[in-house]
Amino acid sequence: MRNIHFIINPKAGSGNNFLEKEFLRSYFKETEYLLSVKYSKYKKQAISLTKDSIKEGAQTIVACGGDGTINEVASCLVGTNIMLGIIPIGSGNGLASNLMIPHVIEKAIEVIKRNEIVTIDVGRINEQYFFSNTGMGFDANVIKNYEALQKRTILGYLKASLRSFKEYKRERDVRIIIDGGHTISNPFLVFISNSNELGFKISLTPKASLMDGQLDVIIVPELSRIKMLLFGVLMLTRRYHWLKEVKTYQTKTLQINRKGRPFLESQIDGEFHKVEDTNIHISVLEKSLGILAPKNVEPQL
Repeated sequence: MRNIHFIINPKAGSGNNFLEKEFLRSYFKETEYLLSVKYSKYKKQAISLTKDSIKEGAQTIVACGGDGTINEVASCLVGTNIMLGIIPIGSGNGLASNLMIPHVIEKAIEVIKRNEIVTIDVGRINEQYFFSNTGMGFDANVIKNYEALQKRTILGYLKASLRSFKEYKRERDVRIIIDGGHTISNPFLVFISNSNELGFKISLTPKASLMDGQLDVIIVPELSRIKMLLFGVLMLTRRYHWLKEVKTYQTKTLQINRKGRPFLESQIDGEFHKVEDTNIHISVLEKSLGILAPKNVEPQL
């Protein structure tokens, strides 16, 4: 009998996601599954709920929410033999899209029931994990403004981007070191990706793979206001590489050193974070998380 737990964020996406146990039980029969359903009521509670589920012997833990909820659940499962399931009910759902997990709840449940496992790489920022992407600079400011909005939509994301453009202030005393060699100082944007989508079908790294043992990195140096706007337009049309200042890398390790301000603004899987460490080491853990997802499907954007 399979012990399966659901961690549900009812505030994800539309904010009305109370998946009832009775509904789930219609798919997961009592004769085949031990079923547990838990609801997170505040940010990071999914972490403690997941740890409880691990103690309770869960073999599969399903994150029902957006990339932030998935991050909280999956961070507890890295390096274990417990499988992560995903029901994408958030706004962007970048990781689920990359894994070809359907956004229709009933179809996502069928993926979980098939119990096909893919093993993916995981990004790490000092002691924190990311599964889709992380970013510093302008990218982080956009997420901070996006979180302040009541509605999480693509229009909201564009509004947050415009506000970030208006209030943008250059980072000082920040240095990026790629693979212990190439150095860039005080960039406009640093984006490190493990997957090929941010969400809303927007991508800065369309060739990124969750299974290649590499992180795809985009670094945009300090730009004029006009070129900042141009970069935004090119990003939405997936032609940012037309801007010669934009640099792209594939790497296993990245070092960010900073001083001055008490923290560095960042986003991790679409959630705003303040990083207080002065030395930030970013790396990839190869094939360290098992996820229930369609097999033998090459994700496309």
